[in-house]
Amino acid sequence: MASLLEKVQTLISANLHWLVDQALKQNSIAVINQYIREVEDNLEDLSEAVATVGGQVKTLRRKHDEFQAKAEDLDRNIDLFLHEGREDLATAAQSKYNSTQRLVATYAQQLEQMQREYQNLMDARLKLEAKLTTIRQEREQLEALLELAKSKEITARTIKSLDDLAGVGDADVARIADAIRGRLDRASAETEMRAASLDKQMDDVLDRHELDAQLAARKARLGLSKAD
Repeated sequence: MASLLEKVQTLISANLHWLVDQALKQNSIAVINQYIREVEDNLEDLSEAVATVGGQVKTLRRKHDEFQAKAEDLDRNIDLFLHEGREDLATAAQSKYNSTQRLVATYAQQLEQMQREYQNLMDARLKLEAKLTTIRQEREQLEALLELAKSKEITARTIKSLDDLAGVGDADVARIADAIRGRLDRASAETEMRAASLDKQMDDVLDRHELDAQLAARKARLGLSKAD
């Protein structure tokens, strides 16, 4: 369980800025897809662990409550035996009461530890789900940006070919090349406009996460919320 939480914590603390930068540098979203696959795999394992530990918590609580009820019955019986002058029964009941109380204490300790582990798993799952949602949104924007980048590369190669055509000395070919170049200029301007909008959306998302992290740290320092 500890190794699973360690892997999950590593994924939670992953630097999304770095992942985005790597995807853009490599002109591929493969690095993002790999991260998403790892998160999905660990989320599945984490969900199974949460269900398992949650079941153990319920079992321990039930056993604790059962032995606590037995201890309370024995406690009442001891008083009853003493009132009736049955020292032998009182002694036997006291011995059984003592062993039952030790079991109650043991189950209480195990229950407390298991509840902490259960809560840690639940918290980790929620954080990992939030990280997965964020990076999926980033992937959609990156796909659009990379498509725009590929379009610009095609446009650049086409313009170079047109420049080569314009130099052959044929006036008709030159006019056709100029007309096509004008259409490409317009398409390029539209592409830049769309890219600027997507860039701004990405910056807004990343900046918001940075601000959220800073506010969370400040709240933790001020004692306004539990620190991660």
